[in-house]
Amino acid sequence: MDASEEILNLLRDNARLSAEDISAMTKKTPEEVNAIIQKLENDGVIMKYAAIINPEKDTAAKEKVCAEIEIQVAPEREHGFDGIADRIYRFPQVKSLYLMSGGYDLKVIIEGDSLQEVALFVARKLSTLAGVRSTKTHFILKTYKENDIVYIEQRSDSREGVTA
Repeated sequence: MDASEEILNLLRDNARLSAEDISAMTKKTPEEVNAIIQKLENDGVIMKYAAIINPEKDTAAKEKVCAEIEIQVAPEREHGFDGIADRIYRFPQVKSLYLMSGGYDLKVIIEGDSLQEVALFVARKLSTLAGVRSTKTHFILKTYKENDIVYIEQRSDSREGVTA
């Protein structure tokens, strides 16, 4: 594993590590670590640093409605799926957009203030785009795990085992 990949793995786990901490873990100087991180940022490998918020404990997030929408589309001549994807990801409600294999082409994760707002967005914005053949909406009721983060509190069983 090269130094860039090693530093990326450390930052994936904890983006708040200082150059000094990373230096101690990788046996590189803080200056070398800073230079590698700067290059990764300049090359667009590292795009953003963000906090991961537990949606079950964030009152603002608890009030939001999230939905996953499966979209079947007709690919555009000379642009394929990229043209329609470009129009979809520009909507502020769209949090994620994926090109998929299988029974549908695009998967969109959107967020709104109510079920009605999400439904109107799908009906008036997504389904009316040129090239959209069909949509199927699934509302997200609870998130248990996302991006390797478990959001539910683990309860330990304090009872003692019984042996015979």
